[in-house]
Formats: sequence, structure tokens, C-alpha cells
Amino acid sequence: MSTHAIHSDALAQKLADSGLRNTPQREVVYDALLKKRDHPTADEVFARVKPQLPGISLATVYNCLETLTQCDLVRAVNFERGPTRYCPNLHQHAHFHDETTGATHDIELPAALIAKIKSVLPPGYKADALEITFRGKLPASR
Repeated sequence: MSTHAIHSDALAQKLADSGLRNTPQREVVYDALLKKRDHPTADEVFARVKPQLPGISLATVYNCLETLTQCDLVRAVNFERGPTRYCPNLHQHAHFHDETTGATHDIELPAALIAKIKSVLPPGYKADALEITFRGKLPASR
């Protein structure tokens, strides 16, 4: 079975579990996020899917991204004053946002570090989500 077929089946199942059906638009938008995992904005996703679905609107792309986020297929990543970006990596991880290029990179965090971070919560509290963003740029001398 191809990777595309596996992702398509997973998408259809997650949508069905949420009482929704799969559509060609949702499939193409989801596929665009999986093919190039660079945390695109809705406008960037729109530009990527437009050649495949010339009749798709930006509003439809936004609706697809909202549905994918609500069904826990992608994560919405927000940086201060910037447009929402979309990340298909659902494992706990951090992000590095390059302030020069605007690129966003996944940073895998060891399980021991995640446990240590969660250990500093106030007594009795449990974190349902962890969002860590590093901001910076490559040094000029590189």
C-alpha cells in the first residue's frame, strides 16, 4: 500500500470518527501539508493546491485546515503577530522560528526533558499540551 493511500485512509478514518466525510479538497490540503512539512500558512497551502484543484477558494482551504485541526490531524502553530501556520507533526516537539527567513523547524524533545518540564507545574495541575518555541537566526559568521 502506498504512503498516499495510508494517509488517505487515516484521514478518512479520523474524519469519520468526528462525524465528517472525506472530500477531495480535504485530501489535497492534507496531502500538501504532508508532502512539504515546512509549516505553511493558509495562503501558502492555497498556492500549493490551486494547480491540482483550480476551482478551490481560499475560504475552502481555511475551512479544510480548520477541520483538519479540529480532527487532530494537524496542529495550528501561532507566532506573535504572524499568520497561523500548520504542522502535521503530532508528536510532542518544539519549534524553532528563524526570524530572518521566516522558516519554522521541528525540534524533537527527549521524553525525559518533556517530563522534567512538566514536573515544574503547580501541584495538582496536569498539562494537556506543551508548546515551546525558540526564536532566533543563524549567526552572521556562519
